[in-house]
Amino acid sequence: MMTGSVLLVMVVMVCFYVAVSTIIRQKKLSDIKSDFINNMTHELKTPISTIGLAVDMAVEKSSSMPGGEGVARYMDIIGTENRRLGVQVERVLQMAQMEKGNLELKRETVNVHDLIEKALNNLSVQLERRNGDLTLDYQASLEHVHGDPVHLTNVIYNLVDNAIKYSPDTLKLGIGTENQENGIAISVSDSGIGLSKEQITRIFENFYRVPTGNRHDVKGFGLGLSYVKKIVEAHGGRVSVRSKKGEGSTFTVWLPLMGDNPLHI
Repeated sequence: MMTGSVLLVMVVMVCFYVAVSTIIRQKKLSDIKSDFINNMTHELKTPISTIGLAVDMAVEKSSSMPGGEGVARYMDIIGTENRRLGVQVERVLQMAQMEKGNLELKRETVNVHDLIEKALNNLSVQLERRNGDLTLDYQASLEHVHGDPVHLTNVIYNLVDNAIKYSPDTLKLGIGTENQENGIAISVSDSGIGLSKEQITRIFENFYRVPTGNRHDVKGFGLGLSYVKKIVEAHGGRVSVRSKKGEGSTFTVWLPLMGDNPLHI
């Protein structure tokens, strides 16, 4: 019995050692990955910024050149794609910072309706290209939250961008707000391809992308909705989705109102 007990204790200790060693090794690999992503994205931001500056200068010079309209058109394409690349790089950097717990929110009093207008302004070109039918329904009378305006604008941007990407040729987009449970709910609805029940359970995972069948024009890393969920929860809110395959989706973000809301009664 003594020998058996000793062997059992040794087996338990060996298993414990292996488990701890595996956890430590995985932690080191995770730190290396995060450091690599941080360094890589920081290195990429410099040439992206330089390209953007060069494009702006080229557009300015081409305006006074014979046949400069054609050059300006190509420069516009380069500038658009460069900005899109910059957004993707920034998104990867932000996700890496959130994974390490280093993301700092610069909170201030922000008007949710103003954030929506800013996000829509940034996406105006995409909406025009798709001849989008946009409906705005602002029902919230209490619209101020205490949050990071940059990240909250990105949250709305990502939701609208997804609605555009996964919608058919005829884009129908609805954005609404209303006050719920001492907070404000922001809903983004589309009439796109929709989601199955299985896809809804995975939609907020890192790098998960909804299959689009024969469509290959939907670009991205599968980080947008994961970013949305993390940022909303960091603000004390929550995000949910209602969807049906082939009938579109509605994403709803709920954020708590600030205690000293200027309109709070």
